[in-house]
Amino acid sequence: MQIAPSTYYKWRVCPVRPTELEEAYLVNAIVDLFRKNKRVYGVRKLWRAARRAGLDVGRDQVGRLMRIAGVQGVRRGSHRVATTTRDPRAPRHPDLVGRGWSTPTRPDAIWVADFTYVWTAAGFCYVSFVTDVYSRRILGWKVSTAKTTPLVQGALGQALATRRRESAEFTADGLIHHSDAGSQYTALAFTEELREAGIAGSIGTVGDALDNALMESTIGLYKTELVGPYAVDRNWDGLRELERETAEWVRWYNHERLHSSIDYDSPIEREMLYADTIAQRGVAA
Repeated sequence: MQIAPSTYYKWRVCPVRPTELEEAYLVNAIVDLFRKNKRVYGVRKLWRAARRAGLDVGRDQVGRLMRIAGVQGVRRGSHRVATTTRDPRAPRHPDLVGRGWSTPTRPDAIWVADFTYVWTAAGFCYVSFVTDVYSRRILGWKVSTAKTTPLVQGALGQALATRRRESAEFTADGLIHHSDAGSQYTALAFTEELREAGIAGSIGTVGDALDNALMESTIGLYKTELVGPYAVDRNWDGLRELERETAEWVRWYNHERLHSSIDYDSPIEREMLYADTIAQRGVAA
């Protein structure tokens, strides 16, 4: 490749300044963090991630570096398609949570649950979740081609298995499972599963997003951060692919994703901090 004499002369006369080299390094570092976090972080979370990574950068500086690199975080849509179908004949648990509830002071005080749909080349799939309100951790999930009671039973079963695997002393005493009044959650089989596990069932209002706002937020993130980006480029093949990608997203969501609602910790970090606090209290006592 030939270089014009004027270009060579300019390089010799005007060498790259240290500040330009530093900026180039920071741009590369910011882009690397952006890619590691599923290409979804906006300025605020990417700045937090950069500070965690040891980069001495300000929030406005991160915004400028993102513009230089041509990257931007994803934005959540506000449109929601209702998946709730109520069975008017089924008995339902009382609402033990309500709209005015505050964040619990410990894990396993309130679990919230809901499910959503994803269109694939093989037809609709449905994905159910169970999330701990204190830590925002997704404890259980299940993908199915049918929105029946086993769909939500699978997520609950996985949530219980997660806690029992982590602690042989786990107990559901005082635990509330909150959902909407969908027929899957009011079904006798699901109600019995809650009872056998020692969990108090709680049912909110049909299709009321404010009543189960945390679960709506979790599903919104799932649809935006996983389903949305892929939907632009390709169709999902079917259940197996969706299961595989959901498993990876849940792992990232729990272990790495920064959540502004819990002081920019990840859910796993939040639970570890709680465990450390309890352990320190025990030592002090």
